[in-house]
Parts: sequence; structure tokens; C-alpha cells
Amino acid sequence: MHMHTANESRPRAPWRRLPRPLLAVALLAYGLLAGAQAAPPTGQVRWQRQAQAVTITRDDWGIAHVHGRTDADAVFGMAYAQAEDDFNRVETNYLNSLGRLAEAEGESAIWSDLRQQLFIDPVELKALYAKSPAWLQALMNGWADGLNYYLATHPDVHPRVIKHFEPWMALSFSEGSIGGDIERVSLEQLAAFYGTDGKQLAGVTTPSSWVEPTGSNGFAIAPKLTADGHALLWINPHTSFFFRSELQMSSDQGLDAYGAVTWGQFFVYQGFNHHIGWMHTSTGADVVDEFAETIVHQGGKLFYRYGKELRLVTTRTIRVAYRAKDGTMATRNFDARFTHHGPIVRATDGKWIATALMNKPLEALEQSWLRTKASDYASYMKVAELKANSSNNTIFADDKGEIAYLHPQFIPRRDNRFDYTKPVDGSDPATDWQGLHALDEAPHLLNPPNGWIMNTNNWPYSAAGAFSPKQADYPRYMDTFGENPRGIHATRVLDRVRDFSKASLISAAFDSYLPAFSRLVPVLVHDYDMLPDNDPLKPRLAGQIALLRSWDYRWGIASMPTTLAVFWGDMLWDKVHAEAEAEHQSVYDYMAGDAGARARLGTLAEASDRLQQDFGSWGVPWGEVNRYQRNDGAIVQKFDDARPSIPVPFVSSRWGSLASFGAHRWPGTKRYYGTGGNSFVAVVEFGPKVSARAITAGGESGHPGSKHFNDEAERYTTGNLRTVYFWPEQLKGHTERVYHPGE
Repeated sequence: MHMHTANESRPRAPWRRLPRPLLAVALLAYGLLAGAQAAPPTGQVRWQRQAQAVTITRDDWGIAHVHGRTDADAVFGMAYAQAEDDFNRVETNYLNSLGRLAEAEGESAIWSDLRQQLFIDPVELKALYAKSPAWLQALMNGWADGLNYYLATHPDVHPRVIKHFEPWMALSFSEGSIGGDIERVSLEQLAAFYGTDGKQLAGVTTPSSWVEPTGSNGFAIAPKLTADGHALLWINPHTSFFFRSELQMSSDQGLDAYGAVTWGQFFVYQGFNHHIGWMHTSTGADVVDEFAETIVHQGGKLFYRYGKELRLVTTRTIRVAYRAKDGTMATRNFDARFTHHGPIVRATDGKWIATALMNKPLEALEQSWLRTKASDYASYMKVAELKANSSNNTIFADDKGEIAYLHPQFIPRRDNRFDYTKPVDGSDPATDWQGLHALDEAPHLLNPPNGWIMNTNNWPYSAAGAFSPKQADYPRYMDTFGENPRGIHATRVLDRVRDFSKASLISAAFDSYLPAFSRLVPVLVHDYDMLPDNDPLKPRLAGQIALLRSWDYRWGIASMPTTLAVFWGDMLWDKVHAEAEAEHQSVYDYMAGDAGARARLGTLAEASDRLQQDFGSWGVPWGEVNRYQRNDGAIVQKFDDARPSIPVPFVSSRWGSLASFGAHRWPGTKRYYGTGGNSFVAVVEFGPKVSARAITAGGESGHPGSKHFNDEAERYTTGNLRTVYFWPEQLKGHTERVYHPGE
């Protein structure tokens, strides 16, 4: 599905060989001097003119503060700045979202491309672009122009596939979550259904049970609980590292947003403006459903039962282009099947399974942009009426002192008799979605009396302590997650603190307590105490149990019990998670109960042996094991014990750590290296002038040669957030470079 454009087939223009500082002048001159002799290269003069309307100021952390005359100019500049920092991640996100990754990475990506193209059709996106409002078209145009201008002025950058960005492509990636709803569809089962040539499982791997919980923490504190009487917002996404850019974008049309931007998107996904702040956490609301279709073959055609009628199964041929082993481009064609519920993604028990999920790219892009320009709770809620956010809860705060919790706005209304966590009978019309819930029909909060709101990817029913929404008031599909250890931890921390400041909220968010181990370790110690004296485990585990018995359940770089507990917990989790799932129990409940004393104690012995083998002792400081390392700009990095790394005190959010660092052993390593968890972290105070502190994992640049590749690493590992230069006067003395795109 490679898209050829007029630009791609042109011979390289002479200006593309000039040294970069001369390009800006040359581009304009080329257009003017060519005159009647030749038309200037497509878009070049327009791009050059727009670049003059944009100023990029890089601060002393390399962060781009982009200002444009119009919003579209600001988008042009921020797309250009993102490409400067990490074009590879920008392009890769669009290879994923357009279903074109196999054109770069070969057969292994065919199934993820097919999955994407079941829901994303370029023909439909082009039609949506054509009918989108003029203001949104201008933003999409500015986005594509900014990326294309970057490529035009950087001939040394060679895209893997996308040599020319088209405005409609922005609609393929309109919602900034790290794992979109589409990722709920199993690649393995998709391949088994559509792979009819014996290659159906090529490149599909089943992940191990070790999966770091991705998600986030968001806290909002009302003025009555703060030292200076201003609302505070804690922004703490837990994602894979280097997944987002940190930047500011402003315009003469009233735009002024700062925060985290998912690479390649043109809106601030989590952040703040002069008046409001918004933080998204992955939701447990059930908004992706499966319908089991009864298929009937009749007259050489495929039908499916719906009530008393037979409906035709529709077909669309999807052509997935991929890079063959010899480097040439090849294509695989798939006859994709659809019912009115959605595309068929697998088969089970003689039924075909259709997946229904939110597919509103135009409204999603509008909502993602417009909320960054809202000025208070009322205007934010007006934007939320677009109902095109399906995967996020929102924690909100503003300079009027209001704090709020919003559930996702795209929530299909369903018959609560049915269990939508499993496939429902697609032939029964009663299982169909019945429109969307009104916003006030979902769990929500505004200014609860306790003065704080939190979400940690747990259910909304503990978001404000005793003043939370009540589970009994809502359909069961409003949550599938339940409570989690971070939610218990956040409640404990927020309930105890008064007179919050930015500094004390940072301290609270880095509180080192581990509630999962405060529950599990006493069970383990009791197991040991119940052993008969002649049991061989009694002497073998005496030292380990003594260490854990006296532990305060807090992480720290020098903490030996943290190391022992994490190794034990990770190993036990791997052993019992499948059994817990089969018993419909949480893994934590199963580990503390049905897993049994013998499994718990035996696993402690195994964990001790592993530590002894790798580090020479079962008593090892956590910082010796748990490390941050950034070696290169690759999206999938290789880790190396022989190369420099930094100790990290916090642990996986799996164990209830609010500050999350998802690390484990890698091929050839003994140490744990993290690839996800705390990524962009910020605290925002909504005083007379908004102020903030923030940190980004590693650094702003994806280029190993840049001083901003890893300059924030040590601050990141210690929770030492830096001042955000939001106001122009804050940039004085902290400016590295001021320029127009192309210079």
C-alpha cells in the first residue's frame, strides 16, 4: 500500500545538496529566481513562508518552545521540532497507525498491519479530511507541511517508508494513548483466522507473563488542601520510555499549551495551559466488545444471523505490502470480513468473532486539540461532548480552584444482563450497542468535599475516598479493573497530607511504601514460622526471613529486602498468574492465598539462589540490581552490564509503587534494566500565573550525540523535577537557540 507522490519521483533538486545553513535562503531564492524558467518545487515556497511565521526557542534542556502567528503555524513548527528531536519515532508511529510497518520491518509486522487496516482505511480517512472543518484542515496541513519541510531541509535523513506526509494521515493517529483500543485484538488469533497459506504465525510471538503495568497516576488537589490556596495537578504517565516529546506550543490565536506530546501528534496529550491542566490515565471501562456471529453459507455467499434475518457478511480486500527478505517489496492480500458489529478478528467454538470499538478519527482529533484550548471546567466539558475519548480517565484542575474526574466519554450503552467481558451472542439484537451514555451517566466527580481526586488505573469507586462514585449506581461494564495496589497507596498518602505545595506533592508521589509487599511478606513470614523445625527450608531461609521480617516495606537504593522481595514476587507471579486467572482471582489474592505455603517458600529459595548466582549473595542492595541505561536511540534498545548505568530506587508499579520503574533481566544481563514506568512527570500549580516542575526520562533528544540525549537521567532517577520555563521571562538566561524552521 505504498503511496507514490509527485515529490517522490522527482530528481533531487540542486538545493538539496547545499550545506544546511544556506538552505533557508536557497529555498526562497530558488523559487524566486526560477521565475518563468521553471515552476518551484511543490510546496517549497509555501513552506518557507510559513517557516518565517514560526519561532522555535530551545531552552537549556533542549525543550522546544514553539510560537506561531496562527495555530496552524504553531503546528507546523512543533511537527518540525519533533522531527528534529526524533524523526524515527515520528515515522514509526505513523507506520504503525497506517498499517504500513511491514514495509519497513518485513513479514513479522504483517499481522499488526492487517489489524490496523481492519479499522483504518485510507479511502475513508481521505474522505473525512475533505469534509473536516476548515480550522482542522489547516492544522492537518500545517502538520504535514512541517514534517515535509523537515525532510526537504535534511537530505541526510532517510525515512524508512514515508517520504512524504499527507494531511489526512494525521487522522490515523488521533488519540494519544500508548496502547490504543485496537491492541486488544490478539495478533495470534488474527493470524490463525486469516493466515491460510501456512504462514499464519510468522513473526507472532506470545509475550511472557512479565508485563509491566502501563497506565498512569493522576492526582488533583483542591485549594483548601494546599499551602497557598491554589489547585495542584500531578501528571504521571507510566509508559515505555522516550514515547513522548516534551514541548510548548503557542500562537497569536490564544493557544499556549505545555506538556507531553506523543511523537508525531500535533496536540499536547497530557499537560496544561494558562488556566487548566489535564492528565489521562488508562481506563478500566469496557469500551471494546466482541460479538460471536453465527455464520451461514448459502448460495455461495456468507451470511450471519441477526434476530430472524440473515445478513450478508461484507468483504473488503486489504493489501498489506511488506519488505521481503531480499529487500524487494511484496504484497499479501486478505479478504477481510465484516458484520455491522465490526471486522471479524478470530474464530472460536464454531463462531466468528467481530470486534466493536470506537472508530471516530475526526471527532477524536477535534477533541484532542480543542481541549488544549479550554479555559475552565465548563469549556473542557463542552469539548468532552464530542464523546471521542474511549481509552482514558481524566484528572482535571484549573485556576478557578475546580478539580474533577471524568470517565471516558465514549461509553456504549448496553443491556447490563449480558457479560461484555466475554463474547456476547451477535445474533441477539438485545446485545447490540444502544448509542452512547450521556456524560453524567458515567462515574464523575467535581470538587468532592475531601479535597482530592486520584486515579491509578484502578476503578473510579475510590477516586475521592468516601466521596467517590458508588459502584452500585452504575452498570458493571463501567469498570473491569477493580482496585489496585497503587490506588490503596495513593489513598493512604493523599488522606494524610495537608498544606500541599508543589514540593510536598512530589514527595507524596515518590512515597516509597509498597502495599503489595506489606500484604504478601507477612504471609510468607507466617509460612516460615509454621514450618516444622526439621524441614530443610528452615535453616536455608533463616537469614532471608529475618531480613524480610524487619523490613518496613519501603524501596530504596541501599535496600536489600527490596531486592529479595522483588525477585521473589516476580518469580512467584510467573508461576501462578495462569492459575489465578483460571480461578478468576487477582494474582495478588492468589499469591497470598491459594498459591500455598510450599510454593511461596520454595520460590523464596529459588529467588535466593538466583541472586547468589548472579551477584554472589542473596543480600544485594536494590540499586546494584535495578538500573537505568540509555545506550542508543533505537526504539528497542540492547542492554549491557558492562556499559554505564544509573541506580534507580523505585520499583515496578506492580507492587504498588506510585513512582514506577518497570525493569527486568534481559538477554545477557544479570541486572534489571527499565524500559517503562515514570516517563514524563510534572506537577502544576494554578496560581495567579501557572507554574510547574517536570522531568522526562533520559532527555529530549533521540540522538546519542546530543547533550540532551541523557541529560535528565540522574534527575529522573532521584525525582528531582526541574523548573518548567512556561513564561517568556522564565526563558531569560535559559535559552540555547532561537531560530525559524529550516535554519
